Order: sequence, then structure tokens, then C-alpha cells
Amino acid sequence: QVQLVESGGGLVQAGGSLRLSCAASGRTFSSYSMGWFRQAPGKEREFVAAISWSSNRIYYEDSVEGRFTISRDNAKNTGYLQMNSLKPEDTAVYYCVLAPPLRVGSRREYDWNYWGQGTQVTVSS
Repeated sequence: QVQLVESGGGLVQAGGSLRLSCAASGRTFSSYSMGWFRQAPGKEREFVAAISWSSNRIYYEDSVEGRFTISRDNAKNTGYLQMNSLKPEDTAVYYCVLAPPLRVGSRREYDWNYWGQGTQVTVSS
């Protein structure tokens, strides 16, 4: 089993920045692809970004490309999501996820095996 704990969420004004962290424990973090999903109030959960175990493959949802940066530090068993130029529509609960290496490009929830409890990000206008 793998346990994921997100941190770094909060309230920020539009145009501001936040950095989310995802601390993993249990099985070897470095053997998994890592990603982020989010769920806004009244909306379905959606893919945000993903990164391969070696960081050589990275994917973004179109609306965050150029503003968000996903990264990971396997030595620290930690992943990150740097979010810049935040917009009110980025308001959501953000979830850290892990999946086997071959699923790194998947944007489907059910392809991601492990989920954190989520962290709230609120962007005020």
C-alpha cells in the first residue's frame, strides 16, 4: 500500500501562486507515475498534470499548461505542483495520485491506483 498526503493548499488572490506537495510513504514512490487531479464544487473530477517516474514525460491539461509545473523528488518521496497565475476557476480540491509507469499519460481517474485525501485551493477574484 501507498499513503499520500497533500499539503500547501490555501486561499490566494487571482494572479497569485501556490505550491502543492505530495508526500508518499509505503511502497517505493520512484516506481510510480505521479499526477494531480482536481474537483471543483458541482463538477466532475478532472485531470490536471502527470509526470513519469523518471520525470522525462510530463502531461498537462490544456487550461493549466504554461501556468502549472509538475515535478518530483524521488529521493524525498515527494511530488509537487507549482501553480502560478492562478485564476478563480482553479478553485478546487486537488488530489495527488499514483499509477503504474505505463499509465502516466492517462487522464482517466480509474487508471490511477492511489489517491491522497486532497487539499483545498481557493482563488479569490
